[in-house]
Amino acid sequence: MRGATHVKWAACAAAVALAATACGGGDSGGGGGGADGIVSSSWGDPQNPLEPANTNEVQGGKVLDMIFRGLKKYDPKTGEATNMLAEKIETKDNQNFTVTVKDGWTFSNGEKITAKSFVDAWNYGALLKNNQKNAYFFGYIDGYDKVHPESGKASATKLSGLKVVDDKTFTVKLSQKFSLWPDTLGYPAFAPLPKTFFTDHSAWLSKPIGNGPYTIDKYTKGSSMSLRKWDDYPGDDKAQNGGIDLKVYTDNNTAYTDLTAGNLDLVDDVPASQLKNVKSDLGDRYINTPAGIIQTLAFPFYDKNWNTAGAVKVRQGLSMAINRAQITDQIFQKTRTPASDWTSPVLGEDGGFKKGLCGKECTYNAAEAKKMIEDGGGIPGGQLKISYNADTGSHKEWVDAVCNSINKVMGNNKACVGAPVGTFADFRSQVSQQKLHGAWRAGWQMDYPLIQNFLQPVYYTNASSNDGKWNNKQFDDLVDKANAESDKAKAVSTFQDAEKVMVQQMPVIPLWYQNGSAGYSENVTNVSLNQFSVPVYEQIKVK
Repeated sequence: MRGATHVKWAACAAAVALAATACGGGDSGGGGGGADGIVSSSWGDPQNPLEPANTNEVQGGKVLDMIFRGLKKYDPKTGEATNMLAEKIETKDNQNFTVTVKDGWTFSNGEKITAKSFVDAWNYGALLKNNQKNAYFFGYIDGYDKVHPESGKASATKLSGLKVVDDKTFTVKLSQKFSLWPDTLGYPAFAPLPKTFFTDHSAWLSKPIGNGPYTIDKYTKGSSMSLRKWDDYPGDDKAQNGGIDLKVYTDNNTAYTDLTAGNLDLVDDVPASQLKNVKSDLGDRYINTPAGIIQTLAFPFYDKNWNTAGAVKVRQGLSMAINRAQITDQIFQKTRTPASDWTSPVLGEDGGFKKGLCGKECTYNAAEAKKMIEDGGGIPGGQLKISYNADTGSHKEWVDAVCNSINKVMGNNKACVGAPVGTFADFRSQVSQQKLHGAWRAGWQMDYPLIQNFLQPVYYTNASSNDGKWNNKQFDDLVDKANAESDKAKAVSTFQDAEKVMVQQMPVIPLWYQNGSAGYSENVTNVSLNQFSVPVYEQIKVK
């Protein structure tokens, strides 16, 4: 999934799994339909424990979106950041902010949510020893370099930029001006946490307690999770159903078969192999809508073979060897759009999307592609292996198609091969532990609708999701300059200048922009995907 700043994060999260308990299928305790009906939905096991500051991938993010609410919430249709638990967020200089928390909010265990609930959570998320993958989200707050230094031990345990004023109020001092900082606060890393998270952490991990419209009832790792409506939830986005049963599938074709057979209510990633049949199978129960997602190919800059001047030409040549238009038409039935920058069309031109920014380096040209690859010294090791998880996402089909395109250009049917990894969790572990030495399928699902979110989290030096470990001072400096701009148009333009550096270096190859693709059963209505391509679970109704 998903976030963003220029600070180093701890290498590995603590390997603490949620406790596995028995969980039945189907209704799983909900009973009937209507407001108490249970929705069954396909799912993939999260990589990390479900701590808000430790989940940065989509499957875990789906759960956090159901069990937590933060200061801001993103409108499901427009992506606009609106106040949720924030009564107001005020600033006079875009660097010092005063946050006022609304009255009337509690966690599902009855504990009142106060300013301290946020400050304690953010301090925990930022602290180096807690090894939270989303620690970098707090990197703009003053004192982050002390609690989470790039090297050595922390010299402080709390962010100096956070101060509790009273039960309802806290202040935030940033280390630099960031006029759009409040719009980042809908991301789950900024969620409040109850006292039990700190006093009995292992118990909380076994059954997380949040403040969203759902609570976790049961979880069997590798199998399923049952969430149930919290009847006393104080928000205006109350669940319109009795709960959600998330069922783990290692093959989304199996999930789709269960959907069409009436054994599953919702599949939020229709397999590429079924796109030609989906309209006849589901009719108007098929959803295909633009989403803030881009698919890319990443490279290991920790491998010296990929971190040379010649390798730049090789990566640019590989980009030009991929026939994006053909693949998006034939494999994805036009549910993808060839990418020509590193953001997403959902941002709009005012928000930072610029069609064609990548230019010829992202345009299919067989002759020039082969020349570039050969001029760069050829593919390191003589063969490009593209790793991907085999359990979800129809990745085999498009990876094979990308390799076929490259092989055709090179006149060698072994120049590129797919390298499947069994599960998403295993695949992500290999990526995060820097075990891959070829390319791998990567991408970005936006956390919030800002161009900054598409660039800084994944490409800034030592950013948490910079899995390939690319670094470029010119890029970093331009990102810093853009963040300091108080004028949005100037900030967007400067971020686009940073993208132009990426054209010159091709740290990852942009492939295509992704639509949200989902299908649902006749048992449910009011199904939609938000701009992040995640089902708006609380709005689903059971007949």
